[in-house]
Amino acid sequence: MLGIENLPKLAGPFLKTERKSPAAMIQQLEQDQGGGMAKDLAKNRRVVMPSWTEHEEIKESQQSCTRNKVQTTKYTFLSFIPKNLFEQLHRFANVYFAFLGALNFVPIVNAFQPEISIIPIVFVMSITAVKDLWEDQRRRKSDQKVNNRLCEVYDRKQKQYVERRWAEVCVGDLVRLSCNEIIPADMVLLHSSDPNGVCHIETANLDGETNLKQRQVVRDLQQQGSEFVPENYSSHLECENPNNDLRRFRGFMEHPGKVRVGLHSENLLLRSCTVRNTETVIGIVVYAGHETKAMQNNSGPRYKRSKLERRLNMDVLWCVILLLLMCLIAAVGHGFWLSGRQNPIYMIPDDTHPALAAFYMFWTMIIVLQVLIPISLYVSIEIVKLGQIYFIQNDLDLYNPVLDTGVQCRALNITEDLGQIQYLFSDKTGTLTENRMLFRRCTVAGTEYPHHENGQFTSQQPSKYTRLILWRFLWNSTRSRAVAILTHNQSTTHSECAVVPDPQLQARLNTLSSPMCSPLRQQAAEISHILDFFLALTVCNTVVVSSPTQPRHVTGLSNGFSIIFQWEMKAMFQKLSLPRFPSSPSQNTDTPPSLTKKLFTRGRSASYFPNNPLQTPITTLQSPTAPSGTPTTPVTPALSSGAWSEDVDDIQKAKDNSADESESDDEDEAEELLYEAESPDEAALVQAAKAYGCTLLGRSPEQVLVAVPGTGPLSIPLLHVLPFHSARKRMSVVVRHPLTGEVVVYTKGADNVIMELAEAAEDGFCREIMERTQRHLDQYAREGLRTLCVAKKVLEEQEYKTWLKRHEYAETSIENREELLLESAERLETNLTLLGATGIVDRLQEEVPESIEALQEAGIKVWVLTGDKQETAINIAFACKLLRPTDHILMTKAADTWGNLLSNFGRQVTKEGVSEDDSSDCVLVIDGRTLDYALQKELQGSFLELTCCCRSVICCRSTPLQKSQVVRLVRDKLKVMTLAIGDGANDVSMIQMADVGIGISGQEGMQAVMSSDFAISRFKFLRKLILVHGHWCYARLANMILYFFYKNVMYVNLLFWYQFFCGFSGSTMTNSWVLIFFNLLFTSIPPIIYGMLDKDVSGETLLDLPDLYKSGQNSQAYLPSTFWMNILDAFYQSLVCFFIPYFAYAGSDIGVFSFGSPINGSALLIILLHQLIESRTVTWIHTALLLFSALFYYVFVLLFSLTCVTCNSPTNPLGIETKMMSEPLYFLVCGLTTVLALLPRILCRAFCSTICPSDLVRAQKMERLSAQDYYMSLRQWKENKAAQRLSSRHVPQNLSVNADMPHLTECIAEAGAVLS
Repeated sequence: MLGIENLPKLAGPFLKTERKSPAAMIQQLEQDQGGGMAKDLAKNRRVVMPSWTEHEEIKESQQSCTRNKVQTTKYTFLSFIPKNLFEQLHRFANVYFAFLGALNFVPIVNAFQPEISIIPIVFVMSITAVKDLWEDQRRRKSDQKVNNRLCEVYDRKQKQYVERRWAEVCVGDLVRLSCNEIIPADMVLLHSSDPNGVCHIETANLDGETNLKQRQVVRDLQQQGSEFVPENYSSHLECENPNNDLRRFRGFMEHPGKVRVGLHSENLLLRSCTVRNTETVIGIVVYAGHETKAMQNNSGPRYKRSKLERRLNMDVLWCVILLLLMCLIAAVGHGFWLSGRQNPIYMIPDDTHPALAAFYMFWTMIIVLQVLIPISLYVSIEIVKLGQIYFIQNDLDLYNPVLDTGVQCRALNITEDLGQIQYLFSDKTGTLTENRMLFRRCTVAGTEYPHHENGQFTSQQPSKYTRLILWRFLWNSTRSRAVAILTHNQSTTHSECAVVPDPQLQARLNTLSSPMCSPLRQQAAEISHILDFFLALTVCNTVVVSSPTQPRHVTGLSNGFSIIFQWEMKAMFQKLSLPRFPSSPSQNTDTPPSLTKKLFTRGRSASYFPNNPLQTPITTLQSPTAPSGTPTTPVTPALSSGAWSEDVDDIQKAKDNSADESESDDEDEAEELLYEAESPDEAALVQAAKAYGCTLLGRSPEQVLVAVPGTGPLSIPLLHVLPFHSARKRMSVVVRHPLTGEVVVYTKGADNVIMELAEAAEDGFCREIMERTQRHLDQYAREGLRTLCVAKKVLEEQEYKTWLKRHEYAETSIENREELLLESAERLETNLTLLGATGIVDRLQEEVPESIEALQEAGIKVWVLTGDKQETAINIAFACKLLRPTDHILMTKAADTWGNLLSNFGRQVTKEGVSEDDSSDCVLVIDGRTLDYALQKELQGSFLELTCCCRSVICCRSTPLQKSQVVRLVRDKLKVMTLAIGDGANDVSMIQMADVGIGISGQEGMQAVMSSDFAISRFKFLRKLILVHGHWCYARLANMILYFFYKNVMYVNLLFWYQFFCGFSGSTMTNSWVLIFFNLLFTSIPPIIYGMLDKDVSGETLLDLPDLYKSGQNSQAYLPSTFWMNILDAFYQSLVCFFIPYFAYAGSDIGVFSFGSPINGSALLIILLHQLIESRTVTWIHTALLLFSALFYYVFVLLFSLTCVTCNSPTNPLGIETKMMSEPLYFLVCGLTTVLALLPRILCRAFCSTICPSDLVRAQKMERLSAQDYYMSLRQWKENKAAQRLSSRHVPQNLSVNADMPHLTECIAEAGAVLS
């Protein structure tokens, strides 16, 4: 726990660095609040005042800020060509080909016409430039549309709001917006038409979340509640400089009188959000244009380098080495050839030395053989990936009709990584489960209330019994609320199912609403616990209350009506006080002995068992004047004793006076209450409290309106909200009790955290409550329930004031605000009194067990990283088939001996011979504290060694930081492909750390989706996304890349072999046009379609046989050996393609280009038919494209031969192709060459498919069978695989469940019972 002594370190920029006493520090704090900002921090902050301010320095600073005009375009009319060229030349391939194109303009080394050599690079870069220009034009039109939107800005000269374009809005402008208007810039909220100073915004344009967010006006603004006059606004604010954190805003506003008020994200209206359910809001612009948080987060699609791309880059380097080697051979050969000849008559006399000529020839051969580096490959890969993404996003099997969403591909270049996943890290809540919470059980003051019938009533229509129970919690003066509750229950969704109250708990609460029933002495303390418990569930949250016709439901109460309910509350507590609560001997009879204070006092005091009656009523509220006469309603004995008897008539009279007003409000009161919660847990707990009569009626920044059983609405002043934080694992609210006037802290959070904070209790009664509650928590966890603990703390006034002063300082800090607020919350949340705990069920999503089983069969190791209890995680693991009844669970909580246990387990597992695959029967379960030790550098190796011998790992009580550390450790140390999937903000770091991050658009917002590479709506979709689309994307892209390398090497080698017969002169046997277009046009389109449409196995078979996925895990389609086998095959085919025509035309008088004609024709047929052999799917599209490519080539060369005379200067290709094709020998040579070149590949493939077929080949053969034979073969396949796994499984007999888990047998027996 951080103390006040740590303030200098945390708030260093604000305090002097020398050590000071707490008193001196507080004094310094006050001086800082009254003084100006430190000069050395001025540059890190922004001061904002109205745009008409006369402060020259601030005015100049605001004018220098970015205007609100948005420009997302990259180019202008003049900058497009130079800037686009500059960007494209950042690619190594483009630089390489641009260099070769420029090199060909050097006369001494040029190989053919310079103009032709630049065609490939110009063609590729032109296509890219057109695409960039089209995208930029779309952005320009969007920018114009946004910048021309209108909003109302205050003009001081005209003394009114005038319409201005968004682009003209500046920092310091006061902007007025109406309902459904889009916010033009980041503004601090100064005024709202809502009397409570709140407004609602919808952030769907920003983060995809459609639920409304509540924002509030800056505190202590004097004009709130009346018409806002801009001229009277004289405050100024200081805030942090622009940043991209959507959920953080730090600053303060200084009002006249040097009073500072902290600014938070709740005061900030973000650009692009929409104002909802609020008539008018006014704000001052603090960030405009590109400084707004929305624009700071507009980074475009995520870019990651896939594993296949990294492998591709390595093979490109091998091709470069191969190119240099071939050019070096040609250069050396040319030098030796020139040295052996003395002035031959067929060469122009030249004084160039052979060595220098060889040097020149090296660069000439670089130009001739440049096609060895596939320039079109990179463009083709981008096109193929776009096609793959199109098919993934349009797969109807991955479409969720309920949410109307499909798969979102946010990263455009790692689709093939989906086919190589080896480790999968999954969150539990909201990922494996629905994250739609149903209240199931609770324990209060050590007494467990099982709610047996609650689990049976999960349908949308409540039973008659439910209606009877709900009616018992209604009060006579507001019977119309029954309609609201019943109507609400009839229209609830799964997350708001009707809660059937427990009869025992209901009977105890009936003592509050039954006029003839008074609690026994021993029940008083327990009832006070119950009241506090439900009050905490109702108040300790951030739930927004709304109705179908109102933005928020805040019941308007007249003064008389409010007095009625508060006096009824007093009467309720009076019933609990009769002769059981003794007053102190020194107590003054004129002051209340405060029974209510005793009911709401600290749990560790002895006042839980009072036995003296209350002497006087509470005097904090003025009672109405008591009229004379007989009461018109029966008065209980409890109410007729003491001073309360004279107030009954007053209460009844006030009721009668307000009857008409009550009846006029009946229609509004009957409206259905709708709860909008940021967390499903909060909604479930508020619904549970509502079922017991503790109804949340409304919320404002200053108060919470609740209804308590037996009375009516009660306004509770809300002093502070300490929101949930992943480090604290809890949230708290600080309220001032309306009856006792005491400051009370209500806290709810993780059970292990709350129990630790309550351990300081020394009272025996409290210890007994904690022990019984812990037993109940363990039972809830074994049943798979999510557990939360609820506690309270009563603060003395002086204690609260001391804490408040430091907390206000933390709120107004700009630097280190998060650390200071965290320290402030931890200082408050100590010595808590445990009230009780809840058990909430979170059902598994559909098809989760089948999906996990399929993923494990595919060889993927599934790890679950969750913040839940160990027992809960194990129960869920059994239910989703991550754990099997025969599994051996390795588990330890002994953090101090973790290193020894880790080593012993590792040696034991290794000794027993457990294989490091899915055949292992060991599952490691580790908690967060132990994980901290395992992640230490010296233990990481042992930890990974043990996990490799386990089939799965479950990490419980893990923090977001631990999740990301585990993913990084496995990814970096084991060198494996990792995938992380989650649905909440606590999963973002894990998702971003993995090779592939997948977000689920669930109940916890869109933070995970916004940080992910792919987004799905249900976990079951992961099965097809990985096993089918992942396999297809990897296999298609890998085969396409190998094919590109093959065809380029094959064709380039034809030119290389010719050099041995032309004196290594750099000459070619084909014209330059065909040489350039051969790989660029004639053979480039078929592999693109091949990369998008080829299917080695159908999707149904891939789902039926998850084992087929292992081929991608092992990179079988693209191994180094596969790459070199394709290169060798390309060398062989080039030899056949060159030397068969060479020997066929040996001794003839044909020219060089005539000799090259059958070589080019044969090469084209070989390359196209080679792809046909490699294709697993041949459709009419494939056939049409292959025929088109062949026809395109022949049409081009024939037209070129008939029409072109000077196209290939100085040679003349006129009539060559027509003459060669008129001879039968041409077709004979082409046919024989094609057959001999492809025969080895055909024979090799046939041999492998027959003698030793792979699983993919066997699956392809199964698909050709009839339906009956297919299913018989499928069953036989699965039986054989199961037998293989069973035979290879070595179960360590001496590994047993840790003694810390005595209830594991019950877990196994009960696994899935609750979640079925």
